Amino acid sequence: MEPVLPFELRLDGVRPGGLTLALHRQLRAAILEQRLPSGYALPSTRRLAAALGLGRNTVITAYDLLQAEGHAQSRPGGRSIVTGPRAIAAQAAPVASKRASEARLGPAWRQPVQRIGHDAPLPARSFRTGVPEHRFFDHETWRRLSGRALRRAADLPFAYGPPQGLPALREAIAGHVAFVRAVRCEPDDVLVSSGAQQAFDLLARLLVSPERRCVAVEDPGYAPMRAAFTAAGACVLPVPVDEQGLRVDRLPTEARIVCVTPSHQSPTGAVMSAARRAALLAWAGARDAVVIEDDYDGEFLFEPHAQDALQTLDRDARVFYVGTFSKSLFPALRKGFVVAPAWAREALVDLKRCADSHSDVIGQRVLADFIAEGHLARHIRRMRPIYAQRRQALERALQAQLADWMTVMPGAAGLHLSVRFTRPAQASRIVAAARIHLPGALPLSAHALGKLVQPGLCIGYGSVEVDQIVKAVRALARALRS
Repeated sequence: MEPVLPFELRLDGVRPGGLTLALHRQLRAAILEQRLPSGYALPSTRRLAAALGLGRNTVITAYDLLQAEGHAQSRPGGRSIVTGPRAIAAQAAPVASKRASEARLGPAWRQPVQRIGHDAPLPARSFRTGVPEHRFFDHETWRRLSGRALRRAADLPFAYGPPQGLPALREAIAGHVAFVRAVRCEPDDVLVSSGAQQAFDLLARLLVSPERRCVAVEDPGYAPMRAAFTAAGACVLPVPVDEQGLRVDRLPTEARIVCVTPSHQSPTGAVMSAARRAALLAWAGARDAVVIEDDYDGEFLFEPHAQDALQTLDRDARVFYVGTFSKSLFPALRKGFVVAPAWAREALVDLKRCADSHSDVIGQRVLADFIAEGHLARHIRRMRPIYAQRRQALERALQAQLADWMTVMPGAAGLHLSVRFTRPAQASRIVAAARIHLPGALPLSAHALGKLVQPGLCIGYGSVEVDQIVKAVRALARALRS
């Protein structure tokens, strides 16, 4: 038969169960070495299977792996095409070294910042973490309130807003967090930020100094928060987590700032126990340290008796409570907030004024009315059982279909759950299959500073319907068994 590729594929002696991976590895190597150049049209799966004497499903799966890694792209009604090497070490090294030697850059930016990203475009409904459901949102009410805010703005003179946020929104946020999480605060304690990420950036610049630059962070943990403190000149110190959250007994003695996600550890999902919370506050008090509490999806706690926020338990004004509306409403809103101790409030407002003057006024007015009129509370009541049902469906499907491969980690909150692999040696294979069947799910290693003792996967369920969850997990199980 006439050759279908410009080089020979060697599959002799490969056991039947390993043909897919052997074919994928050889095609991937040819793309990285540019023996298959960018734009090259791969042979059809039927033709390549016939030429190699393989089952067509074997070739389809190998092509799917190439596409998941970004090395190939499918075309409706046409053959898949090679998209070229994504990151060849020989090409990346000169860029990295040039960046590292650029003395005009700040020290924190001479190397690429660790980021959690998704290499390929994801479907509208994916297993990416932190993406809420849009179908049940009250879009009509939001449009009505937006129109009203715009009409009001037409009658007001052009002016800059207050850096700490509109009084109406700060009052609404104070009432919201007091009701949902029993956070003790007044409107003057609240500062509105452009998402939680700006809140972390402001706090990093506010708190890190040459004398207090050691910051303890969860590992694995939230990489964007780490990046904000690294950019501010902090020495970031990883602290392990377990089923009860941050290991307080492993906190470094030199740390004076502790960043923690106690209500729903990011990414493992662990809920910090009451004993750990008390121990953390006692540790901070003994060392004159401060705690940054990231309560990023605290509205969706599914346990009947949820743990109090650290800020609620704090009696020494050491906790900065950070919240966001990206999970309870939608990420594009870009609204977060900090509840700050009184001693830091004035400096934090000054820092916000220097950073971006103030958050957008129209969006603040809409959100203030949405909260004050009870629409946010109703939306949370509507979504809480929906997310709980999706979590339960995902957990049951994983236990029923993939118990031999992974174990669900404890937790009962938020829009994602995590699993640990029971076969660590198969981690790369499981992750590769998950890219195809659970698009958007990321390995726990993507969230870690060091090497994890036991690898796993973080799976979002906020934007995926129950039937889609069940089908996807079954497909992943079939792929791993094949």
